Amino acid sequence: MRYHPPASAAPLLLTPVDSEAPARMQRLRVLGLGERPEPTLDAFADRLAEVTGAPYAMVNFIDENRQFFAGLHVPGGRHTGIGRGVAEPAAVTHGHGAHAVHRGVQGFHGVERSHGVNRYMARDHGYCPHVVVRRKALVLEDVCDFPRFAGNPVVDEIGIRSYMGAPLIDRTGIALGTVCVVDTEPRPWGRAGLETIKSMAAELTERIQAREDGGI
Repeated sequence: MRYHPPASAAPLLLTPVDSEAPARMQRLRVLGLGERPEPTLDAFADRLAEVTGAPYAMVNFIDENRQFFAGLHVPGGRHTGIGRGVAEPAAVTHGHGAHAVHRGVQGFHGVERSHGVNRYMARDHGYCPHVVVRRKALVLEDVCDFPRFAGNPVVDEIGIRSYMGAPLIDRTGIALGTVCVVDTEPRPWGRAGLETIKSMAAELTERIQAREDGGI
């Protein structure tokens, strides 16, 4: 039996209720997105990291149970091609301090010695699920300044301290996922950062629509 907190507790939920998830999954299947890494989306993530100065950047598609980074930039540009080096979702790690951060970074890099990049993340980790439900950009210059977000597992397990993401809302009105950047240090993203992430999301949405129309 699932626990449903009272309405008064809703603002403290770490993972928002996502009633659009089934429709999103169907739409992603139609578009052929969210099942495999794509070099064009990796390149987009590379450019997103460059324009924001962030060490990590993702094109993230979200279903009912998980998040999948179809486009991914990590420090050093270590991402893999289609069908290679994609680790299965890792078990949740626990702990605090430097050891937790070291293990958590493998959430982006996967099992580094044999699998390359792990592009999966549990749906209750991170802030992109909030972005798709809110349907608007989210900027967290220091996640520890926000009680609702400071308790997210990525803070202790991966060492995330700042986040910026915007939704990919397609022509059907469904939020397919996000483009986002994160850092392990607080970042003064500011208004310029907000406008940049929104602009990049709009650009990628147009590219997805063009691909559906056969333009790319």
